[in-house]
Amino acid sequence: MKKTDSEVTENPFEPYYESLRQQMEEQDPVVLVGVIVALAVVVITCVFLKYFLTSKTVRSAVLLVGLCDSGKTLLFIRLLSGKFKRTQTSITDSSAPYKAKNDRGSTWTLIDLPGHDSLRSQYLEKFKSAARAVVFVVDSGIFQKEVRDVAEFLYMLLTDTVICRNAPTLLVACNKQDITMAKSAKLIQQQLEKELNTLRVTRSAALSAQDGSVGGSVYLGKKGKDFDFSQLPMKVEFLECSARGSKGEDGDADVESLEKSLAKL
Repeated sequence: MKKTDSEVTENPFEPYYESLRQQMEEQDPVVLVGVIVALAVVVITCVFLKYFLTSKTVRSAVLLVGLCDSGKTLLFIRLLSGKFKRTQTSITDSSAPYKAKNDRGSTWTLIDLPGHDSLRSQYLEKFKSAARAVVFVVDSGIFQKEVRDVAEFLYMLLTDTVICRNAPTLLVACNKQDITMAKSAKLIQQQLEKELNTLRVTRSAALSAQDGSVGGSVYLGKKGKDFDFSQLPMKVEFLECSARGSKGEDGDADVESLEKSLAKL
């Protein structure tokens, strides 16, 4: 006998669907809820682990940033080889593996970024997502003359959305401590906090006078309070060092405090 169209088009899996539906209806609702919750926990855990492990492996760079002539490149060379070498103003980045002085044998990619104001944003944009730490190098000898420029660069860095989200360790290396008139790390911190507080007020006022858009930046510190570095989402440490060293070209650099901080990353 010839089969009808309805028999031909009948879903062959229909009996299985019906059987599964009946079994689900017979189950205790509490058990079903427990199964669903357990599956949700497994999915969320897998997503979290993927994000956590990826973020740890990707961010393995230590960025050396700062104004021109702050001593970044010599500091870069001293950390890698311990030797003194005459340097020129960088117009591109330099990178090399750096083995931290700790028992874990940690190795980071040390990257020296150009300090010229026409280049620094471009290179920071290129490497900021990979930063595990940022070493902001300050010329302690002429800090008083450069405090405004230093604060503006630091403000740009600290209000960047990627930097704030990833929260790399910030090490402010107060370099050239071998100079007689060099400012201490404590004084540099205090003056930068005051200057950044002033910058925050003027930048906020300028934005509100326009269209109110922040252009991809975040608010520095806590609203309603004078700025200080403890308000930032990342760990901040001010330290003193001298890439040149107290004995000049023939002597060792004074970078132990920086090396200790890098060993803790």
